[in-house]
Amino acid sequence: MANAPTSVAKGAALTITMRWTDRLIGLVSVIILARLLAPEDFGIIVMASLVIGLADVLLDLGVHVALIQNPSPSQDHYNTAWTLRLLQCAAAAALVWVAAPWAAVFFDEPSLTLVIQILALSFLLSGLENIGIVNFQKEMRFVEDFQFLFARRMVGFGTTIGAAFVLQSFWALVIGTLAGRAFGLVLSYVMHPMRPRLSLARFHEIFGISQWVLVRNIGVYLDQSLHMMLVGRRDSTTVTGGYSLANEISSMPTTELLAPINRVLFPAFVRVKQDLTELKRLFLLAQGVQALIVIPAGTGLALVAREAVAILLGEQWGFIVPFVEIIALVTVVTALLSSGIYVCLTLGRVKLVAAYTWWQVGVFAVLAVMLLPQAGALEIAWLRLFVAALGVAVFAGLLTRTLSGLKVGELVGVVYRPLLAALFMALCVTQLGELIPGPEWLILMARIGLGMVSYMLAIILLWWLAGRPAGAEAYVLRQVLRLRRRHD
Repeated sequence: MANAPTSVAKGAALTITMRWTDRLIGLVSVIILARLLAPEDFGIIVMASLVIGLADVLLDLGVHVALIQNPSPSQDHYNTAWTLRLLQCAAAAALVWVAAPWAAVFFDEPSLTLVIQILALSFLLSGLENIGIVNFQKEMRFVEDFQFLFARRMVGFGTTIGAAFVLQSFWALVIGTLAGRAFGLVLSYVMHPMRPRLSLARFHEIFGISQWVLVRNIGVYLDQSLHMMLVGRRDSTTVTGGYSLANEISSMPTTELLAPINRVLFPAFVRVKQDLTELKRLFLLAQGVQALIVIPAGTGLALVAREAVAILLGEQWGFIVPFVEIIALVTVVTALLSSGIYVCLTLGRVKLVAAYTWWQVGVFAVLAVMLLPQAGALEIAWLRLFVAALGVAVFAGLLTRTLSGLKVGELVGVVYRPLLAALFMALCVTQLGELIPGPEWLILMARIGLGMVSYMLAIILLWWLAGRPAGAEAYVLRQVLRLRRRHD
């Protein structure tokens, strides 16, 4: 157990590196497509994706969670999980096909019908993927996990960009999506020897866990997508496309750091769940490291949003700057207790996680639909920030009742220094950054550099004044020194 943080650190570092390589490809794709396609093209794909995502999550049984939680699953478990996933995907494809005309009416966009019906084929491709590749995550085989995701992304990326140059329309995104999924299907059987068969032998065992994962996943989807549904319903296709692009860009610094870390943490938490003291220690360390990195990343993006959008996307996308600034702060707030969700899942509190997720959806829906029925995209973004902050406070209380011995003060202790340092960084960038002359690209680089230096100085000073406690700062410093010794 003592080596758990080291294993997690190595896995997280590798996974973050690989994930950011993947996301760099995604960012390049977004930049190219933003200059080849119009905002309304993105809007149409966003609307279609909302319908596809809703159908997917309504039937997603989360069978991978049951397989990861099971310390020694048999082939029957894998066969049952694969069969349930295939049935889910087939049902989702049929549901989407039938619902496509209604979705076009809801969004008042006639071209959506055919787009959605063609994208429904992606469900069948996903359902047929080899269930054996879940072992890449379960057994912490991070290189193979990345190779699969990276190769699938590269095929989708190449196909999308090529089609965009030729077609100059949203159909490029549709073609790229299907190409990536089809390649992933073939690759899953090339990379893993498992050959699943149709079976429901372990149905009750798998479904006992999966039913609550399903309830939670529906809530997560609504939590992440209800705001875009409302924007698509209330604003133009252009605004919807811009809001969606802002949402994707804003989440990159935080989501693309948190996702690979949490992908490693979940199986790591499961391995030590019998020792609650070690689980608590590992959680607090992980949460502290996440806060140390993610808080300044999201805050920094909000501070340089104007220059970043102008340089990367072009002046036609200038209207999304306020969206980027607000949503970047939303991702900072949600990062404060992100790994706590995996602690609850590790301890089997799936019902609690599902209830909390639905509570967040309910609060947002009541405020957005009943109290702010005319709110546009900007007001909806601000509302998301308010609900996210309220949700963190509520979840902190729930987490202290779930993990024995955990105190609210300990949760505050691992995030307050990064928050104060990020505030100092914001003051430096907003006050001194305005004094920087020169072209936009130079201003952007100077503001980024100023932010990094001011944050690091502030976090080191705060840690020193606190008495250099053992925690995230000490852990990161040890890792940096160890890495330096290896190179020396």
